[in-house]
This record gives sequence, C-alpha cells and structure tokens, in this order.
Amino acid sequence: MSEENKNRTVKVTLDRKFGVSEKPERRPRRDDDREERGGREGRSFDDRRGDRKFGDRKPFGDRGDRRFNRDGEGEGRFNRDRRPRRDGDDRGSFGGREGRRPFGDRGRSFGGDRRPRREFASAGAPIYRQRPEEQKEEVEEVLDEAALEARVAEVEASEDSNFNPPWFKRMLALTTEKGREREGRFLGEGVHVVQELVSNHRELVLGVYVTEAFNDEALIEQINEAEIKLNVLTDEQMKKISSTVTTQGIVAVARIASKKPVYESSRSVITLVDAVQDPGNLGTLFRTSLGFGSDGMILGRGTVSPFNPKVVRGSSGTFLRVPFEFGVDLVDQINFLRSKGYTIIATDLHAKQSLRQIPQNKLRKMAFLVGNEGAGTNPYFIELADETVKIPMSSELESLNVAVAHGILSYEAAQIQEELK
Repeated sequence: MSEENKNRTVKVTLDRKFGVSEKPERRPRRDDDREERGGREGRSFDDRRGDRKFGDRKPFGDRGDRRFNRDGEGEGRFNRDRRPRRDGDDRGSFGGREGRRPFGDRGRSFGGDRRPRREFASAGAPIYRQRPEEQKEEVEEVLDEAALEARVAEVEASEDSNFNPPWFKRMLALTTEKGREREGRFLGEGVHVVQELVSNHRELVLGVYVTEAFNDEALIEQINEAEIKLNVLTDEQMKKISSTVTTQGIVAVARIASKKPVYESSRSVITLVDAVQDPGNLGTLFRTSLGFGSDGMILGRGTVSPFNPKVVRGSSGTFLRVPFEFGVDLVDQINFLRSKGYTIIATDLHAKQSLRQIPQNKLRKMAFLVGNEGAGTNPYFIELADETVKIPMSSELESLNVAVAHGILSYEAAQIQEELK
C-alpha cells in the first residue's frame, strides 16, 4: 500500500464518530420528487396538521374514506379484498369471517362457563377459575327439653281442632322424655333418619308422617314398598312435633328397642359412657362406634336417653345398629366386664402412658371409659379402671371433646386389634 493511501485511510477514520456505522450518503430529495409523492413531504408538520391540536382526532367511525372497506366499495386503506388470494382461498372478506356466527351469538354469554382450550392446557399456561361462592352452612336451631314440655302443655290447653285429636296428642308427647317412657315409642326426624329406619329397622317403624309439600319420591316409594302406613300432616302439626325450628317435612314413629352387646366375643371393644348429657355428643359416639366396628356401648346413669330426637338425628338413625344398654350402674358393669376378660381403660389427663404403651395381651378385649363433657369421668370409676391412658397432643390444649377423644381411641384400638389377628 502506498504512503498516500495510508494517509487517506487514517484521515477517514478520524473523521467518523465512534460507534456509528459507515452508511452511504443519502441523496437530497428534490422538489420534483416531493411532487411525485403527492406533495405530502413538501409540507411542514404544522401545515399537515392544520388547525387540529394534539389529541384532537376524529372518532373512529367518522374518518371519511379512511374506513375498513369490507365489501370492496369505495377506497380505503385496509381493503383486504385487494390482496391477491391463494388457490383454494375461498374465505370471505374481513379475514374469512363470513358464515360464522356473530361473536355474541354463540349459545353462551360472554364470561360464562367456558372450558379452557386444550392447546393452552397442554402448553402449561395458567388456567384461571372463579372462586366458588361460599355456602353458608345451615345450622339447626334445636329446642331444649323445657321448651318441648312447654309446647306440649300449650297444645293440650289449646282449642284448635288441628291439635285436638287424641292420636296427635300422643304423638306430640313423644317429643318429651316422660312421653317416650310412657308410650314406649320415639320419633325419628329427617330424610336420612327415616330412610335408615325404613331400610334397617322396618319391624320397629309404626308409621311415617309427611307434609303435603314433601316431594322425595324415591323415599315415598321405599316406604310404600315396605308396606308402612304413610300419613299426611299439616305444616302446623309438623312444626309442633319437630324438635327443630326448621323441619324437613318427614318424621317416623318407631318402637323403643335395642339389642345387647355380645360380651363373650373373643376380640371386642366396648364403650362405657359416664353421664354424657349432650345429645349431639352421644349421637357422635354411636356413629364412631359403628364406624370402627365397636361391639357395643353401655350408657350409665345420668347419660341422655339414646331415643332423644337430637341423639337419633345426631347418629343419622344408625344408633340402633350399635348394640347398647342404657340406665346401667357402671360399677356393676365394670366388675362384670372384668370377669369376662375385658381390660377397663379410662381416659385421664394425668395418665403417664398412651394406648399403645399398654401390653398387647391386655388389648385383646378393651372397654373404654369416657366421661361427662364438663366434669370428665367420675374419679371413682377411674380408680376402678385397670389402666389409664392419655392422648398425646400439644401442651397448649388441656383436653379434647369427649366425642373427639373417643374417635381417636376407637381408631387406634381398631388398628391394634387388626395387628393382633
């Protein structure tokens, strides 16, 4: 390379700005070029804008010829019919949307229940769902024994012809403990309770009563097939015999009966109940015993009657499937069970061991002793027990509800006896 070329190259390099690529020089536009392009570039920005101010634009539908020309009429910037079509392209104007239903006419409202498209789900895109509406749980308002007795007295003093028939007064008496003992019958309220009684204790059901508005055809057919007498009550009569404020429109009348546990069973679990007075808790004890295969329950004196309407409803009518005795002296029963080979196990907050820490030879036949909701198990009964146990739990809590504690022990006892087989 000659010396002259080197000097020229250095001079050009120094004249360029750092980071700017070398581009060919633009040719200045001439006036005649601007005229060929319609003179638009020949006008200044202010001339092109005219009197319009910034942001002062015409509405979309008011722009003269500058509109979407879908039919090919007139002139427009976005006329899609002007583009050349490919072979087999028989789509209509505006992207081939002719023949399709309008956006709002697709058989469902916008924002309705639409399933996510498959391609989105397979691509791992998030699927957003609406949070379901919170449903408020219906809480039954239950009347206590005093309120039920006051209702019976009110009806007996009433001269209303709806409540005067003797059969209705005897039926109303079943809402109280005294009336059930006198008549030897009890009431089962609600769809699930009546269905349970009709399905498993047909021989005890004396009759079923419904309101005119009751429309469970399947249950009515089941009652008719069982050849149980079906009677119709007025809404006022149904409210009077119900122990709840809101009725389900159906109630059954059945005889008081029960079967005793089989104490000679080689492996069994019995529950001794000491003065549990909450009907809901007793109903739950029955359901738990049935669920974990208990061989029976012994209800000591001071415990609420198992035929109380709230116990019957709390057990969903399944209490009759659990063998039980009630009104029993627990001292005599504890001694009797011990003679049959049962280990009497009492729950106690001050116990030093859990159920699994008891020697397995003592767990083949177990009798759990559970007590009153507030006072707990009678200390004298605890002294009579062979073993005392506690349920391991956090020190933040002093004790558990009697039904919850019984459920935990029943589950653990079922597991232990399964292992001993």
